[in-house]
Amino acid sequence: MRPFDYHAAFSRNLGWVRAEEQDSLRARRVAIAGMGGVGGGHLIALARLGIGAFTIADLDRFDLPNMNRQAGAFVSTMDKPKAETLAAMARDVNPELRIRTFPNGVTPENLDDFLDGADLFVDGIDFFAMDIKRRAFARCRELGIPALTAAPIGMGVGLLAFMPTGMSFEQYFRLEGHPEEEQYLRFLLGVAPRGLHRAYLVDPSYIDLANHRGPSTGAACLLCSGAIAAMATRILLLRGGVEAAPVHHHYDAYLQRFVATKLRRGNDEPVQRLKLAVARRQFAAMLRAPRPPEPPATPMEAILEAARWAPSGDNVQPWRFEILGEDAVRVRFDPHDPANPYEYRGGEPSVLSAGMMLEALRIAATMQGRLMEGRLDESTGRLVAELRFPVAAGVEPDSLYALLPLRSVDRRPYRRRPLLPRERAALEAALGPGLELRWHENDAGRLAFARLGAMATRFRLRLPGAHAVHRSAIDWAPGNSRTGIPAGATGLWRPTLPVMRWAIRDWRRMVALNRLGGAHSAALQLDWATALGSAAFFTVALSEGAARDTEGLLAAGAGLLRLWLTATRLGLAMQPGIAVLLCAGMVGSELPSQALRRDVERCAVGLRALAGPSADRLIFLARIGEPKGAPPRQRSVRRPLADLQGG
Repeated sequence: MRPFDYHAAFSRNLGWVRAEEQDSLRARRVAIAGMGGVGGGHLIALARLGIGAFTIADLDRFDLPNMNRQAGAFVSTMDKPKAETLAAMARDVNPELRIRTFPNGVTPENLDDFLDGADLFVDGIDFFAMDIKRRAFARCRELGIPALTAAPIGMGVGLLAFMPTGMSFEQYFRLEGHPEEEQYLRFLLGVAPRGLHRAYLVDPSYIDLANHRGPSTGAACLLCSGAIAAMATRILLLRGGVEAAPVHHHYDAYLQRFVATKLRRGNDEPVQRLKLAVARRQFAAMLRAPRPPEPPATPMEAILEAARWAPSGDNVQPWRFEILGEDAVRVRFDPHDPANPYEYRGGEPSVLSAGMMLEALRIAATMQGRLMEGRLDESTGRLVAELRFPVAAGVEPDSLYALLPLRSVDRRPYRRRPLLPRERAALEAALGPGLELRWHENDAGRLAFARLGAMATRFRLRLPGAHAVHRSAIDWAPGNSRTGIPAGATGLWRPTLPVMRWAIRDWRRMVALNRLGGAHSAALQLDWATALGSAAFFTVALSEGAARDTEGLLAAGAGLLRLWLTATRLGLAMQPGIAVLLCAGMVGSELPSQALRRDVERCAVGLRALAGPSADRLIFLARIGEPKGAPPRQRSVRRPLADLQGG
């Protein structure tokens, strides 16, 4: 191996720095407090710049939540001291480095020793360690040491420089005399006065200032290290022209925007005081909002946490879990409700859904290096699965695992571009044996399924027994729904939602609305507009000769889930058309009117014309295509695992 040579190692810096400037950097010492989210990256970036000496401090050890962003976080470094680990990494860049390490972190007692000999201080102190952060910046000012802080904000960086003769940290942030929570707000507002990141903060519930937790990304941390290295170059080489506080620089790579803000009075600017007032109210609302669930504590809980995302009709989640040990669980599936008109053919949708749940459990188990084995019991009239998940050598994680919580129903129109041959092949392969998949991709097929869907919609909106089902399934509260379908995700156009909400409260109102064409209007929105905005429809039937029993339907449910997850992986949206099967399957049933009986017969005839010989073996149909934009703002989610446990 070639012996280490400083000038050869950092020769590619030359051109951006002069040869004599590189030697100057070799003689400099930088003090970095904190080796976590940004500090570790700062150390490596500055070591690659050719800085010759560092003083670093951190009292923490690496843990799994560090993995998404921290330079020293690897499986091999879990539970190892951060300062020691980063010092070794930096010496791997430059074995000549002179590094002083403070393994107990920076404290008021050792602050002067930590800053001794430093030409520059770089802040990597945890966001929530505000007291020592303030002390460090104040002492740097007293000692005449330039100080930098780069805050990872969303997927961007907020950069501030505090020079010994310029505006101080305290003059800018105005933290003195304020309680802890207020100091957090003021610091956050000071490092992001324009708030660019708010445009794509999709879930504020993960900002938990009270419990010292918040979201952060690796992209932002890497940007911070690059910004610090560039600013350090300018300061250490005395090139001048540093725009220090009160000037703040914010670059957001996600939005591809850069802004420079000058707050002559820091957080005491009138506009900043107004923003603080708004932030206080938002913080109070966050304290009242439900917190995200804690990560699963055991492998068994992790398996159930992932599997609970299995689909079920109207998001009813007809299963309950009983953990029997560290590798065993009992799953009880609720029996179908004969009074529910959607439970055609003796509850087939419920059995298919149970098959999807069992497959979700098997997929989730692979991420824990486990198999799934067990038995089914129907002796009580209720399907019960007694399952074990033994650890086994050679279990490969199923590639569909990460898609379990992403799979959803998209009831909007899609793009009409045809499915690619590779997409069709992947979907057919995912379905597995024992099932027949048939594609309907031309305009004639779309029109035929639009007619069938419209018949089914008019039928279910005029069927008295279905009214209670709709009323309980549609969730009119804002946001996602844990127990039903959010009204905003039903596919109804926004102007018609208030009318439907009024009508669905009482069957007599629904009858009145249908007389005015309500069912036809719903069919236009839910079926015609969406069917004509699709790449294709497809039907799935049991193979000829296959048993239509519980075991066969459970296997079919497993195949359907894999197909759906594969569609999600391919970036395709999907919407099942179970209502068509319901309508066609009710031929010969007791119905309250001749009109409803006619609808059923027409639906059955139309479906048979499309499906041909496999019509009697159909178990599933859906439309599919590439979504036009971002996922829907509302979707069905799931009950917390705690609510799904019990007998």
